[in-house]
Amino acid sequence: MKGDRRPWIGGNWKMHKTVPEALAFAQGLLTALPTPLRAEVVIAAPFTALYPLAQILKGGLVGLAGQDMHWEVEGAFTGEISGKMLKDAGCSYCLIGHSERRHLFGETEEQVARKVKAALAAGLRPVLCLGETLAERDAGRVEEVVRRQLHSAVDALSDEEMLRLVVAYEPVWAIGTGRSATPAAAQEVHAFIRVLLKEKFNKTLANEVRIVYGGSVTSENIADLYAQEDIDGGLIGGASLQTEKFLPLIREVNK
Repeated sequence: MKGDRRPWIGGNWKMHKTVPEALAFAQGLLTALPTPLRAEVVIAAPFTALYPLAQILKGGLVGLAGQDMHWEVEGAFTGEISGKMLKDAGCSYCLIGHSERRHLFGETEEQVARKVKAALAAGLRPVLCLGETLAERDAGRVEEVVRRQLHSAVDALSDEEMLRLVVAYEPVWAIGTGRSATPAAAQEVHAFIRVLLKEKFNKTLANEVRIVYGGSVTSENIADLYAQEDIDGGLIGGASLQTEKFLPLIREVNK
């Protein structure tokens, strides 16, 4: 079944890169991408760089994602950005519910669910991020946390809407720490997410949704992670900031 799912790999730049830096990266990436390009490659860039990047990436080989968005289309929300604005800037995806939004900025399950619906309404594809903290893992609550985060975000979605999502499993304790879940441990949670999707929707849908892993993914562990049956790619943080580190990851999932 895995062979039927198109590999997906995204680079989350977080709060990095000025516009000139972003454009230089994009130009270098485009010239070095593997051909043919089977994998879907997406960059989640800072808001300031999205529109300029879209002008360079018009060929469609690399997509753009917002790193967050508000659930309203417009209004008196100083400092926020809407799905409509992201779409207008050239985005096709938006990260929703990243652990840094949840844990640093207090984003709630209700807000994540509203953002998912708003992204879909704006014509964007949500990348739904979920994952447990180290304390939750040590307490044996991984499945409980993942089930709650997934269900709260997708319970109101139709089958057609769910098929537009990418699910990113990112254990919080592995993000930016240099620690990564073992391939077997990551696969176990990915398989569990697919079971949850089968129970909530149906087996066919569950087999079509792409579930990617994030959390200190590097050229040293990407092959073993991607070899797992239910891991369809990765959401990459630090290793996506330099073309020489990001390209080997793209090549691995593009095989």
